[in-house]
Amino acid sequence: TFKGFDREIRENQPYRAQIVRLENDIRKVERGELTGNVAAMQKKIAKLNSEIPHKLEGKPIEQGMKKPGFQTHVHIIVSRKDASNRYSLSPGSKYMGSESKLNGKMVKRGFNRDLFYKRAEKTFDTLFNYKRNFVETYEARKSYLKDPHHYFAYLLGLPTNERSAAFKILGKAGVRVPQVNIPTNKVQMALKTIKQFKKAMDLARSSSSIGI
Repeated sequence: TFKGFDREIRENQPYRAQIVRLENDIRKVERGELTGNVAAMQKKIAKLNSEIPHKLEGKPIEQGMKKPGFQTHVHIIVSRKDASNRYSLSPGSKYMGSESKLNGKMVKRGFNRDLFYKRAEKTFDTLFNYKRNFVETYEARKSYLKDPHHYFAYLLGLPTNERSAAFKILGKAGVRVPQVNIPTNKVQMALKTIKQFKKAMDLARSSSSIGI
């Protein structure tokens, strides 16, 4: 379903706010709490409904409406403990990476989330011949969280076509990418745009719209 952070909902919101305000005013006029022309207000509502940018089957898209097409996704569930309930398998386990004897064999404890992501990413790309952009990679997401300066320096230093594709991906995720003249030095590039990008990326990450 459409969520509050989806682009369609955000761009429809100013129109919806005006419509709701007018509908409230109409009810107040009908109760005698406010003076006004109901017909004129209804005409404004009709105009706003016709101008609202995003519709689905002729109806303005609202939060909670079902999205069209396939919305399939996958949940990977890993048990917190092994079958004996003795060994922690949690990704956050302090034992991750250490070894212990299990059923007579030495095995590594914990769940290596980094390795899982990398292998899943590689398998998907190979299976579907997918050309993954920098901003879609697990390494890029980790880089953004750990070292935003390095992330943006690398992003802005990509070849023109790859950088353009990256900006389009971020744009679809709801990140407003500022139009800037790109200097030649990577450090200057990062410093010039990092504040604007980081603010937008933090907003997108907090709403989970790009899975960071």
